[in-house]
Amino acid sequence: MRPPPLVMTQVTKRFGAFTAVSDLSLEVPEGGIIGFLGPNGAGKSTSLRMALGVMQPDSGSVSLFGKPPEIATLKRVGFLPEERGLYKKMTPRSSIEHFARLKGLSAQAARARANDLLDTAGLGDFKTTRISKLSKGMAQKVQILSTLAHQPDFLILDEPFSGLDPVNQQVLEDLIRAEHARGATILFSTHVMEHAERLCDRIVMMARGRKVFDGTLDDAFGSLGRGARIGVAEGFDLAAALAPKGFEAHRAPDAGQGDAWRISLPRGTGAQDALRAAIEAGAPIVGFAPEEARLRDVFVSLVGEADAAALTESEAGEAA
Repeated sequence: MRPPPLVMTQVTKRFGAFTAVSDLSLEVPEGGIIGFLGPNGAGKSTSLRMALGVMQPDSGSVSLFGKPPEIATLKRVGFLPEERGLYKKMTPRSSIEHFARLKGLSAQAARARANDLLDTAGLGDFKTTRISKLSKGMAQKVQILSTLAHQPDFLILDEPFSGLDPVNQQVLEDLIRAEHARGATILFSTHVMEHAERLCDRIVMMARGRKVFDGTLDDAFGSLGRGARIGVAEGFDLAAALAPKGFEAHRAPDAGQGDAWRISLPRGTGAQDALRAAIEAGAPIVGFAPEEARLRDVFVSLVGEADAAALTESEAGEAA
C-alpha cells in the first residue's frame, strides 16, 4: 500500500508568544479533493508551508509520500502560494515552460504543455504577450497554469480563487476537476465555503490555529442536524402546536410575512413530515422551505458566532 501524499502529525508552529498552528494532525488520502477551510489568520497558509518544508514545525512531524519534504518528493508536488508573483518581462508561455523545466520536463515537452494549458484556459492569444501587459486576473491564471505544468501527483493550492472574477473562478474549478480526473490529489485552502461545497469530497476546518473538523461533506452536514423553515401567521405558537407531534420548533430570523420558525427534523423524518404535522395542528401557514445546510452554518455551529464573524470579514474583504 502506497503512503498517502501528505501526513502531518501533532504539528505545532509558534512565532514568539503567538501560536499559529496548534497540535495539527492531518492525512490527505491519495486521489481526493480536500478543502482546507477557515478565515484569514486561522493557520492555513502556515500549515501548508510546513507541509512543503518551507517552514519547520516547532514540534510534530510531516511526511510527503512517506518521506520528509525533500527535492525528490517535492518534484511530485505543484504548489500555488498565496503570495502571487511572476517575472514581469516573461511571457505566459515562457513562464510556464520555465516552471515545467524546473520540475524535470524536457524543453520540447515543456513547450507543448504550455501551449496546451494556455489554449485550454482561454489564453491562447496571449502566449507571447509580456506578463506586465496582462490584467491581474490573467496573470494569476498564468501562475496557476505554471503550478500544473509538470502534471504533479499532488497539488497544494493556497487561496487559489483569491482575486479571480466569477468567470475565472469557474475556469479554475473546471481545471481542478480536470486535474483530479487525471489522477492528481488536490489540497486547497480557502475562506470561501462555496468552492469547497462544489468541489470537495472531504474538508478540514481551522479556527485560531486549531483543527475543529475533519471529515466528509456528509459528515459536516450531519453534524449540523436537518431542518425546515415554516412561516405562520403572526402570533401563532408553532412550537406548542408541534411538540405533541414530536417536532421541536424555534423562532428563526424574520423572513418577511408572518413569524418564521425553524423545525428540527428527528432522524427518519423529512421536511414534508414537518409541514404535514403543522397542517394537521391547524397552523395558519404562510411559507415553507426545506432547509439547505451550508458549510458556513457548520462552521458557526463548531466555533460560535465570534470566530464565524472572522470568516464573514474574510469573505467581505475578498468581495471588495
